[in-house]
Amino acid sequence: MIIVGVDGSRAGLEATAWAAGEAALRKAPLTIGHAIPRWALELDSGRYAEVAAWMREGGTSVLTAAQERARREQPEVEVRTVLLPGDARNALIDAARDADLLVVGNHGLGRVRGLLVGSVAYGVAAHAAGDVVVVREVPDRPRGEVVAGIDGSAASEQVLAFALAEAELRHAALRVVHAWAWPGPGPGPEEGSERAVLRDTLAGVRDRHPGVRIVDETVQGHPVEVLREAAAGADLLVVGSRGHGAIAGMVLGSVSQALVQDAPAPLAVVRTRGGK
Repeated sequence: MIIVGVDGSRAGLEATAWAAGEAALRKAPLTIGHAIPRWALELDSGRYAEVAAWMREGGTSVLTAAQERARREQPEVEVRTVLLPGDARNALIDAARDADLLVVGNHGLGRVRGLLVGSVAYGVAAHAAGDVVVVREVPDRPRGEVVAGIDGSAASEQVLAFALAEAELRHAALRVVHAWAWPGPGPGPEEGSERAVLRDTLAGVRDRHPGVRIVDETVQGHPVEVLREAAAGADLLVVGSRGHGAIAGMVLGSVSQALVQDAPAPLAVVRTRGGK
């Protein structure tokens, strides 16, 4: 099952369209969720019953519009809708515990001026138990390529596995990018050693996935900037939830956090242990 969170915004509808396409590729059902306060969902009598009914009606309208968008995009996909109780972040995280994928737009109603990414998108990318896709921008003409950012950590294998599966579903190429930078004053790693990181990560992968054309790149530069450039026009950008240099206690690695804000393509944040 794929679940997508909507809030009545254009970003939510774009996320719904993307999620419907992903559901079609995976031959999976799609659940569209919209959160309202728990009391509004449960209250049917008393002083505020009329307000609660109004909120439920509004939520149902949001869900209906998203359901219509999903069915226009992918009429063969099974679509259900659900009003979720509570804060949107927690409600979506709870609803997605058994889902294969959670999809959200990168901002929506209540967006604060100057805030680059909505709190719901950041919150679910940081805390969801499974993989999350944040849809900010979908290229008009995707170039038929999935981009994966790896760093040589153990989590890179999980990122690569997700990216390979997505490339196979789309009959797309896979571009695997390892970006490295050395900000310190002393001598840094040599380019040859960084190429070895990529070589080790990809060892045997081409033989196991002969149907996927794999391009690999080692680029010196800040990972965020390198991945933004590599993903322009891509079908999907895939990163891990943590990575080398992540500070203990951080809920989302710095590279992942920056890309949630303004990735140039739909961004998959793969839930990793000991990685980005």
